[in-house]
Amino acid sequence: MRILKITNLVVVLFAVTLLPIQVSALSKKAKKAEVAKTETDRAYWVNQAWKLAEPVLSNMSKGELQKNMQVELSPNWDGRNQKVTYMECFGRLMSGLAPWLALPNDDTPESKQRQQLREWALKSYKHAVDPESPDCLLWDKHGQALVDAAFLANSFLRAPKALWEPLDSITKQRYIINFQKLRRFDPAYSNWLLFCGMIETFLYSVNAEFDMYRIQMSLRKTEEWYVGDGWYSDGEHFAFDYYNSFVIQPMYVEILEVMLAKKRITPERFDVALKRMQRHAQILERFVSPEGTFPVFGRSITYRMAVFQPLSLLAWREKLPADLPEGQVRNALTTVMKRMFASPRNFNDKGFLQLGFTGHQPNIADVYTNNGSLYLTSFVFLPLGLPANHSFWTSEPQDWTSKRAWNEGEFPKDKAFKN
Repeated sequence: MRILKITNLVVVLFAVTLLPIQVSALSKKAKKAEVAKTETDRAYWVNQAWKLAEPVLSNMSKGELQKNMQVELSPNWDGRNQKVTYMECFGRLMSGLAPWLALPNDDTPESKQRQQLREWALKSYKHAVDPESPDCLLWDKHGQALVDAAFLANSFLRAPKALWEPLDSITKQRYIINFQKLRRFDPAYSNWLLFCGMIETFLYSVNAEFDMYRIQMSLRKTEEWYVGDGWYSDGEHFAFDYYNSFVIQPMYVEILEVMLAKKRITPERFDVALKRMQRHAQILERFVSPEGTFPVFGRSITYRMAVFQPLSLLAWREKLPADLPEGQVRNALTTVMKRMFASPRNFNDKGFLQLGFTGHQPNIADVYTNNGSLYLTSFVFLPLGLPANHSFWTSEPQDWTSKRAWNEGEFPKDKAFKN
């Protein structure tokens, strides 16, 4: 009996000595699991970006997008030439992917995907303006070209060395001429003024002939339409929708960036615009529910994740407001993205986006919406322009504001921005 007790005591003592080692091992496993999670976030974003882009760019690089894309129009289509679909699809996709494709090559699997997309994109850019190509876009038949030419110009501004400079001189000249010819279309008295401003700003950036009046008009009217607390009106009358995200805030700030670099505006004027966008981003982050959803309101809701473009743009530019840590923003956007794209019905059987919000819901499409329009959702991928070892990707995930608020956690009190 005494021998048995001594033996048990030895076993207990041995177990106690092993306990710190076991705890340490568990701690290391937990840390590895946490690292794997943050790596998985980026891998998930990359896979989603690839899924969105591959059917478009693999086809257009061969001049076969218009042959193979399954076009879907709004049930209430307004009757415009349906070939606007292809410029909408390509221009919007490239504007969202541009920062990611600008990253340098390395030996990772992600880099191979990126290199492939960039190679396809450069070929696609050439087809887009080649009059002999089956995929030459509809530059001169409808005013809609003004909209999506602006997104193409935006893609060049976001990644000039990766997407503009490698193009051959003939292709560059074709873009410049096509951009300049778009002046024959009068913009609507709304966010469309910014499309004019973006195109002319790009021309200015590459030392081509440009119209400063169209740039200044787009900036001044946007400033005039500021209504307060980080919101702009889309024209003279305010509408509660997401056009501050889709167009107004990002294009306004990115035009001002070029004007600042050219010393055509003061730093103070740029800072005001930036702070307004930061305030708007705070509001968008608070829209994300504890379950990873956000309010569905306003027109063009089929643009899906483009709702969060200001957050994504500020993250890429490393200008997020102080109360929005990178791990918190990444976690919120990843959760919404996974919730939104959980359904395979977001895509048709050839891999192109379908009309809808969280699946195939064609009846919510506006009269001007086709499935090319939906590629505005790519704007959420702007932070992929930050390298994989950047703190946006490596920082620990944190609960976003509404999740903390609804789980009895601490969260910052909100207050209006006055400027």
